[in-house]
Amino acid sequence: MEDLKQIPFTTKKDLVDNYPYGVFCAPLEEVVRIHGTSGTTGRPIVVGYTQNDIETWAELMARSLACAGIGKGDIIQNSYGYGLFTGGLGVHYGAEKIGTTVIPLSGGNSRRQITIMKDLGSTALTCTPSYATYLAELAEEMGFNPAKDFKLKVGVLGAEPWSNNMRKIIEKKFSINAIDIYGLSEVIGPGVAIECPEAKNGLHIFEDHFLSEIINPETEEVLPYGEKGELVITTITKEAFPVIRYRTRDITTLYPEVCACGRTMTRMERITGRSDDMLIIRGVNLFPSQVESVLMEIEGVEPHYNLIVDREGSMDTLEVQVEISEKIFSDEVKNLANIEKRIIEDIKETLGVTCRCKLVEPKTIQRSEGKAKRVIDKRKI
Repeated sequence: MEDLKQIPFTTKKDLVDNYPYGVFCAPLEEVVRIHGTSGTTGRPIVVGYTQNDIETWAELMARSLACAGIGKGDIIQNSYGYGLFTGGLGVHYGAEKIGTTVIPLSGGNSRRQITIMKDLGSTALTCTPSYATYLAELAEEMGFNPAKDFKLKVGVLGAEPWSNNMRKIIEKKFSINAIDIYGLSEVIGPGVAIECPEAKNGLHIFEDHFLSEIINPETEEVLPYGEKGELVITTITKEAFPVIRYRTRDITTLYPEVCACGRTMTRMERITGRSDDMLIIRGVNLFPSQVESVLMEIEGVEPHYNLIVDREGSMDTLEVQVEISEKIFSDEVKNLANIEKRIIEDIKETLGVTCRCKLVEPKTIQRSEGKAKRVIDKRKI
């Protein structure tokens, strides 16, 4: 591992610049699957898999689902997107490998999702955390009590940063165990690491397939265990699309100690955000998930919010728009003002950022059926 730091990093730019097949390490006739990123900010990243890669991925996802407590007799409602996105098929093949029943719903068609959840007795939900909150809200609109009317026992949620406070809301709404899973298309997809339900104290990295490092994203210096920085991953077993020292841009911390559950693999702290998602407001660095964590502590605030970043003259500004519950919205103006004041004070005290706050009516912030878009940065418009 000491010698690894002598090798240059691989970056997203390297992958984009060699679009589509320039970094493949297997001939195309041996590539049995293509996945890729959306390419919303330019060229997409195209990822290839040999048959062995697919088997490895299925094994990793089987481990992940088993770690979350899912097995034969369970029914997985797979609401990750199928297609080029790796989430849907990753869960699907892992579920089939352990003999679990899987319902391949993909994202969207949300009312049907609720009906199927009820009628088919889904016991596990796999989707993004933001979509899980939306499904809970929609279930209530349809007259269900999500905590009592469904058979769900666990949610395996990932593909976006989410706070522990968001986890508590999802667990309470559905009366489930909400487990964080981590992965990225450039490395393999979901199944790089997952939390254990026994401890929920970091995600176990499958070290027989991935080497992990933490670096200072500015200086590129390798940091010791326990220090926060950017996660760098090297694949050991990938054939078609191996990456060496890939800079994920995800911010986390690594811990080598044995987990309370007994697993000995290195643990990574829950992702707080991506270095390219970090907001700098008047010299203060913050991630959307940090704001979310503050908001979810306040009674009457719903888990739906936007962060509006703008510039007035030479000064950056932050406005937090957040939904409030029906009961609070119909309350006295004085109480609404008190909530706004508390949000402003708590964000200032906890994160060191001065912001404005705007409470909005229930169900006015756009819902996401995949990855939620939390930040509207008008400085880039």
